[in-house]
Amino acid sequence: MSGRAQLMWDEAVTGYDFGPGHPMDPVRLALTRKLVDAFGLDRDVEVVAAKAAGESTLRLVHREDYIEAVKAASLDPGSADQSYGLGTLDDPAFAGMHEVSSLIAGQSVGAAEAVWRGEVLHAVNFAGGLHHAMPGGASGFCIYNDASLAIARLLELGAERVAYVDVDVHHGDGVQAAFWDDPRVLTISLHEHPRTLFPQTGWPEETGGDAAEGSAVNVALPAGTGDAGWVRAFHAVVPELLAEFRPQVLVTQHGADTHFEDPLAHLAVSLDAQRAVQVACHDLAHEYADGKWVALGGGGYAVVDVVPRSWTHLVGIAAGRAVEPEAMIPEAWRQEVFARTRQLAPARMTDGRWPVSWASWDAGYDPADRLDQAVLAARRAVFPLRGLLP
Repeated sequence: MSGRAQLMWDEAVTGYDFGPGHPMDPVRLALTRKLVDAFGLDRDVEVVAAKAAGESTLRLVHREDYIEAVKAASLDPGSADQSYGLGTLDDPAFAGMHEVSSLIAGQSVGAAEAVWRGEVLHAVNFAGGLHHAMPGGASGFCIYNDASLAIARLLELGAERVAYVDVDVHHGDGVQAAFWDDPRVLTISLHEHPRTLFPQTGWPEETGGDAAEGSAVNVALPAGTGDAGWVRAFHAVVPELLAEFRPQVLVTQHGADTHFEDPLAHLAVSLDAQRAVQVACHDLAHEYADGKWVALGGGGYAVVDVVPRSWTHLVGIAAGRAVEPEAMIPEAWRQEVFARTRQLAPARMTDGRWPVSWASWDAGYDPADRLDQAVLAARRAVFPLRGLLP
């Protein structure tokens, strides 16, 4: 094994840019990469730029007519076909869209290949995690679904069991849809309840197609859920399912938009809780998947205060050199933030809530508590289908 971890990075991914005023500001990627370097983590990972996903790879998930529509919109943004979700407010067409979307997908596919082949144990693509794109359409700021493509590539290479855990504030609908009828893929999504947030899917009753009942798991959390409830819900559902499924690879999506500062959602999670779940995903990969872990980014629209810190923690954990929550942020990075955004950067790698405390599900639950009701709904819907006690 050539190294412990890879960081997938090509500067050109910052060209994934829907234009001024769009929440998906690519500065969040550039600032994350700079913060990784500021902590010297680039010396602890192998930084790799994979090639863009080719059409045969894209077709592992996406329909050929959709790929052609993206290519056409990429050449002439003004002619984007809105029937494919292109040229909309969420997904404006822009020149080069096909190329940069394929490049981001290629980083996730390359990460999956490196981990599967044993070249590294862990691989991170924080530019990825574009989990809303559907086989035949763009959705929710996502053109190509790199998470689904990475999983599809693992299956193509011979994987028989791949687990996908998505902790973005939004439901991982595109990944669930891609593998709805495939029992080789277990998708688990913890997200804000569909009553109050896009894409209005991810109900606990969504448990997989007829050929794969119990392969989709949805924990729909009440708006306002904070650290203790969010981490409790994760541990009340994910470890038992992974223990039963025994994945050969764990793919995780770490959208930072669960944060209390995020402008597009309504959970109240801190950076410290996000870090705690990142650590848990790393540990679960080692416990149940021989350490094989592909970690992706995702949403996150507090592009200065939250996203760079959250994903730098993720890179550090994958690299085996976790950044301490109390660590002071290098001044050079803070100056760069101000120069680029005219915003004041945070001073430390914590929101002041470390260590995060939460109550284990094993100690009992409160049937009148809204968070516990959400956990119970997910467990009751899926656990019996997998031979587990709800």
